[in-house]
Amino acid sequence: MMDRILARKAPRVPLLEEPRDELFSHILRSGVIGAPPDQQREWLDETIGYLADRYPELSPEDVELLREVADRFCAREPVT
Repeated sequence: MMDRILARKAPRVPLLEEPRDELFSHILRSGVIGAPPDQQREWLDETIGYLADRYPELSPEDVELLREVADRFCAREPVT
């Protein structure tokens, strides 16, 4: 019974939060923002594929949502 009580009180992390945060971390460390569009596409294809493998619980729709978020994030102007 104690396990059920602890499980209810434990904060639940939304399914996409961890892979999204990891994706943003990869983007910021890679320098892909500001790269030519073809290089961004190639990098994002590889990175999204990696995340889909790393998080098999993500649905195809979740993976597509991560891609859309990454595309929008990478399209912004680089911070100088």
